[in-house]
Amino acid sequence: MSFQASAFAYLFPGSALTNSLLATAYISIFPNLLLYFVPPDIDTGSLNTLVSFAVGGLLGDVFLHLLPHAFLGEHAEENAVVTVNNQKNVLIGLGIFTGLFFFFFMDKMMRVFNGGSGGHSHSHGETAHATSTSVDNSKKNDDGLRQRKGTTEEEEHKHEEAKPKTEEGSIKLSAYLNLLADFTHNMTDGLAMAASFYASPAVGATTAVAVFFHEIPHEVGDYAILIQSGFSKQKAMMAQFTTAIGAFLGTIIGIMIEESSLSSSKEAEVTGDVVGLMGTDLRWGDLVIPFTAGGFLYIATVGVIPELLEVTGKLKKDRMQALTEFFAMFVGLGLMLFIAWNDIPA
Repeated sequence: MSFQASAFAYLFPGSALTNSLLATAYISIFPNLLLYFVPPDIDTGSLNTLVSFAVGGLLGDVFLHLLPHAFLGEHAEENAVVTVNNQKNVLIGLGIFTGLFFFFFMDKMMRVFNGGSGGHSHSHGETAHATSTSVDNSKKNDDGLRQRKGTTEEEEHKHEEAKPKTEEGSIKLSAYLNLLADFTHNMTDGLAMAASFYASPAVGATTAVAVFFHEIPHEVGDYAILIQSGFSKQKAMMAQFTTAIGAFLGTIIGIMIEESSLSSSKEAEVTGDVVGLMGTDLRWGDLVIPFTAGGFLYIATVGVIPELLEVTGKLKKDRMQALTEFFAMFVGLGLMLFIAWNDIPA
């Protein structure tokens, strides 16, 4: 038995149900414990490097494990024959889209309720700059009208006093909405754990590894947002632990779906009835992995990569940071490739 297989067997020694809960504990507890050692003002470059590594692992899991399993299944025997069913492939593709759309819907609604794109730090800077420019122009044009100028300055002063309160409320709302989004995100991680381990030990173990490495920079980023929003270090850590409940809730839901599907399949074998979705041999449990893959695609490409595309405008620094992020992403992908290539038996 290889080292990889031995390590996975040690970490996940039980049934699919037990291993799902164990994996959820691993991806929820350890990344949050690491927050105790993370400084609130962590360097952006270091965080982006971690994020790049996580994106490589997450996309590697999607393209090398989840999608191949969704379309082809797991076949441990040699020369296994896979029957192509176009309707089945369409339903799997629809499941992938549903997962992607679900996260798009959640992301869009969070931004709507937050009153903007969520990037409040950038918008505040732009607003301040625009206000400053406006005041300068006003002073130039109204030199001869001192009374009017005095009134304008008084109104601006009142506006500036009210502005910090509005921004503080917006930041607080953004922090709580971010916690809600994190809770939903963790539910999807829990669904992924259940669906993957019920698919096979190999898919389950690799998905657990990918999600674990993704959760570290994800939790650090959310932790930094909470600190900037006025949370104390202790309250921010407790809030992050609270959102971890979502992962266990998602795992339990996933287990219920998988157990129900297995029960239906056993009944069908006994009675001889074919139970499947729209005339195919797909069960509802078989669509959890495509749904998860779609969600992971959205998280990695829409939720994370746009942040990595931002630059400072300093050529030398940006060039070095870009090379570091590229390397980190390929390391994450390479880890998933190594695990997939030396897959443990199903």
